[in-house]
Amino acid sequence: MPLDPAFVADCPYGPGGLLLDELVELDVERSRVLVRMPTHDELPLTREQRAHPIFHPRHVSGGLMVHMTGMVGFVHAYYVLGLRHAEGWIGYGGKIYAARYAALAPPGEPLLLEGVGTKVRRGPKQIFCRYSFRFHQGDTLVYESDQAAMWMLVEGER
Repeated sequence: MPLDPAFVADCPYGPGGLLLDELVELDVERSRVLVRMPTHDELPLTREQRAHPIFHPRHVSGGLMVHMTGMVGFVHAYYVLGLRHAEGWIGYGGKIYAARYAALAPPGEPLLLEGVGTKVRRGPKQIFCRYSFRFHQGDTLVYESDQAAMWMLVEGER
């Protein structure tokens, strides 16, 4: 399903940073989201690559993959945890326990980005969440990681 306009409006990044176009699956009981990310030559960092077909083929950059874990985390926070940026909630990555780049993701076929909240500890103004991320392009695993983020309720005038 296309992204809900209310979700897009609530995101702390604009479309050039969100880079998602579809919520593919949502399983609140399993604390799991699956979203789609189009890939093309004009993605941030990808467009700056000095590509060579053999020595440095164009690909979705590793730095962008890490950024996308934050975007998948935001999808999880919005749809699974029920947090709203407009109400003062914001999240920041805290730790990457393990990460593996399994294959290059060339521009063209979209990526399917899966995020699962494996551990959630809720307080009134802070929520710790540990995540398992797996990104696929077709049948190929391109990135996987075990990461943590802290969601905080920031109070004050907007």
